Amino acid sequence: MVDEVEAFASALSKALGAAPNTALNYRRDLMDFRRFLLDRAKAQGEVVPGEISADDIRGYLGDLMDRRRRPATVQRRLFAIKAFFRWREQAAGALNPARAIHSPRSERRLPAILQQDEVRRLIETEMRGLTPARFRDRAIIETLYSCGLRVSELCSLDWRDIDWELGMVMVRRGKGNKDRLVPIGEPALAALAEWRRLMPIAWEPNGPVITNLRGGRLTTRAVEALLVRRLQAAGLRTPITPHGLRHCFATHMLNNGADLRSIQEMLGHASLATTQRYTHLNVAHLKEVYRRAHPRA
Repeated sequence: MVDEVEAFASALSKALGAAPNTALNYRRDLMDFRRFLLDRAKAQGEVVPGEISADDIRGYLGDLMDRRRRPATVQRRLFAIKAFFRWREQAAGALNPARAIHSPRSERRLPAILQQDEVRRLIETEMRGLTPARFRDRAIIETLYSCGLRVSELCSLDWRDIDWELGMVMVRRGKGNKDRLVPIGEPALAALAEWRRLMPIAWEPNGPVITNLRGGRLTTRAVEALLVRRLQAAGLRTPITPHGLRHCFATHMLNNGADLRSIQEMLGHASLATTQRYTHLNVAHLKEVYRRAHPRA
């Protein structure tokens, strides 16, 4: 099974144009399925994909649910399994045991977000020391919130991707391997310019925007860690991740009058249905607007 999973991941990256993270996640999920099958059979050998049945897949999904995995996680694992067997079916005419298995109902969890004044506190909180890292960290928070970027997209930015005159950022090879242009606000541009001026290693047009202090591209894990430190320094208790700032971007844009189609384009969502979940976060705001504006509220 290992060889076929590797071939599938390679086909995703090359023939289908999937983003590297997508291929990596599919591979990880399929290897977890393989581990389950080996444990279930108490086998020391290898799993043969052609011998996997629909009952094996159902058993794996049941095991995930027994271990209280989130429905979204179970759904993602099944999606990887379905894609793998669909690839085998199309490539070699193999039987597809996942064809008749339906995905569990998706969990509609509302993401935690910060209010607008809390985001301002997060950005403006002064960290100790006038070090380059302090200015870099502020530029990171400003850019994530200003553009609604995924953290992987932020870490992949090069200086050539920023149009300073137009106030636009080119997000290259985002989710789905698609490029998109996103507006960026003046405070974020100012923070990026200050960071570029103070970078310990001279910047280059084709070089990374967000680096460690040795000039290497900063990892997504490092961005997550610095956000935790900044939340603590600002005295904010909401457990916001870098992706949470993307949710803040979308929700605050919607609250202030932006239309869903524009937000969809800026976030890079393939489907408007993905963007529409932010309307659920907007209910309290809509009710307050209604109360203030309707003559018979």
